[in-house]
This record gives sequence, C-alpha cells and structure tokens, in this order.
Amino acid sequence: MKFSVLLPTRNGGPYLENCIDSILGQGYNDLELIISDNANTDNTSEIIGQYATDPRVKILRLETPIAVTDNWNNVLFAASGDYIMMMGDDDLLLPGYFTRMAQIVDQYGQPDCVLHNGYSYVAPNSIGQNEHGFYSRAHFKFEPDLSREVVMSLEQRFAIVRDMFRFKVRIPLNMQTTLVRRDKLPQFHPPFPDHYALNSLLLTADKWVFSPEKLLVVGVSPKSFGHYFYSSQHKSGLAYLGINPAFPRMLPGSDLTNGMHMWLNLLKQNLAVKLAGVEIDRGGYVRRQVFAWYMQKKLGVLSTADCFMNFRLLSLRDWGGLLLSFFDKASWSRVVATMISSRKSRAEMQWSSLQPLPGVHDIAQFSDWITNQATPEQKG
Repeated sequence: MKFSVLLPTRNGGPYLENCIDSILGQGYNDLELIISDNANTDNTSEIIGQYATDPRVKILRLETPIAVTDNWNNVLFAASGDYIMMMGDDDLLLPGYFTRMAQIVDQYGQPDCVLHNGYSYVAPNSIGQNEHGFYSRAHFKFEPDLSREVVMSLEQRFAIVRDMFRFKVRIPLNMQTTLVRRDKLPQFHPPFPDHYALNSLLLTADKWVFSPEKLLVVGVSPKSFGHYFYSSQHKSGLAYLGINPAFPRMLPGSDLTNGMHMWLNLLKQNLAVKLAGVEIDRGGYVRRQVFAWYMQKKLGVLSTADCFMNFRLLSLRDWGGLLLSFFDKASWSRVVATMISSRKSRAEMQWSSLQPLPGVHDIAQFSDWITNQATPEQKG
C-alpha cells in the first residue's frame, strides 16, 4: 500500500527539517513525499535539496508564488499513492504513523477516509509573542459518539455536516488528521481548502473510519495561519491565504467564521441534492461573530466605539437570533471559559485546552517529550 504525503510550503525553512525527518524516518518505504516549493525566499530550497537524492521525495519548484489553495492542488495533482495525507511544514508525524494507518486500512477493507486525533503544539512567538511553547493533550475534543474506534454511519456524518451549517464544529477541520483515498479526494477549493474537502467527503465517501488515536502533532508557528488568527493579525492572515471573504450581510469579526460561511455556501451549491433543506443558520453565524467581538475587545484589538459600531450592523432578525444565545449552553460555556482565563496568557485565553511547556523549544523536542518524558495520563 502506497502513501502520498503532500507538503506544500511557503517560507517554512525553520520548521521544515523536523517535519520531513518525521515523515522519512518512519521506517516505511512504500511512500512518496511531494514537496511544493512555492517560490520560497528563505532557506527552504536548500533544506529541501538535502533530501533530493531520496527516491521517495518528489520536489516541485514554483518560480512565482501562488495562493495556498493552488499550492495544495499542485501537490495533489502530482500524487500517485493509494492514500493521501496532508502535512503543514510546521507539523510532525509521530513514530509508527504509516504502520498503524496500513493496519486500519486493511482491517476495514480500504475505507475512503480514516479520521484520527493528534496533539497540538504552539511554538514560541506564535501567539502574542509567547516566550515558551504550549501544548494540548488532544488536538480536538470529540463528542461521546466518537470515543472509540468505529465505522461512522452516513447518518452520523450527515448530522456532523448539518451542525456545520449551524456553526457547530464536531470534527477537526484539519486535513492532517484525515487519511483519504486518492481517488476520492476532491480538488481543493478556497477559502479554506481542507474545510471544504472534509465536509464534501463526509457527504460523498462510502466508508469513514474513526480512531481516537493520536498519531501526529499539529503545529502552530509564527508563519502559520494559526499565528495570524490567534494574534489578531487579520489582514496578514488573509494575505497568507490569498483570499478576501465577501458575501451579502457579512459581519466583521472572525475571518475564520466568514471563511466558513463562504465554504458552506460553496458546499450547498455543489452538493445541492444531498443538502436539500439544509441552510446556513444566520443566528449561529451572528452569535459566533458577536463572540469574536467580545474576544477582540477583551484582547484590546477592538475599541469600545468600534464594538458599538459593529452592533449597529445587526438587523432586528439578527438581534432575535442573538437573544437565543441566552438558551444556548455552548455560547455560555465559551463566555465563562474566557472569563475564567482572564489572568492567563493571550494563547490560553483563546485556546482553553493549552498548557504551558517551558524548556521545549521546537516540535521535535515536544515529540521526544511525549514519547519519553510524559506520564501515561499525559499521553492519553
């Protein structure tokens, strides 16, 4: 069974070597690593060149930079493996990834998708210039219906997508945590290519397998979109992705929420029959954006005057949907969590499951810490 690892990179030189070593050092030879060098201007090309003689490595060099989604498609179209997994240049595979994936694929008769979990690692200077790193024991907190290894039913997958239209996210929207059969993976679409692809697959794939195992580390570094998002550098984040969200009645606030609104619209257009009767929940969208205003005010990036100006953009119907937040347990949970975290760092205020990790300076050290130093409770 051949795996294709897609690694699009744009000036990820400081993190790239750890990522590549974690892939090629797995002890699994039936794989190809496809690296798209997106007209990099740092030392990325030199680092990639160190691996050029490895027969498993395929290097694509672009002379003019392209948008993130186009770069993802660049590596996707060059893939030839049976299964595809995506990596960011600041991510890392834990030992045994491909061996375990091959076991799951064989056990369940070549499913279209295998969803799993991982750890999160925030490198120093990634969110509000944090001096030390942070980590989360689980990249994503799944609900009780996904607590053990299982083949996900079509009804379960449709319910997950339906909740997306209510702006409730029940699976990680990161391509890194889902292995996909190459012949089933659709072309990537902006604004967030993994978000659209995963939800499309939830609706169209024949078989999805879920495993709660943590098989990789999803990184946030000073050059990733997560850095721009959590550091409230919205214009830089949009420039990084090469997008400009715009749709009728769009509200300021979270670019991630506005991007979600865009790909939900695209999903509805392209899969209209499967999504008949499912519409974007305006109330859910408004609540998410108002919460973003609250967080931006709390973090000092939105003035009181601008906050009041934002509220003036709401229609009477929007206000009605906002009032429903008083009966929404999830909305109150988010507010209470941010109130409790008022004395914590900027990173912990926005990402409640993060824990500080002094003395660990990069993702490779974090991987060693997981495998060699963490207690069994921490590993779980």
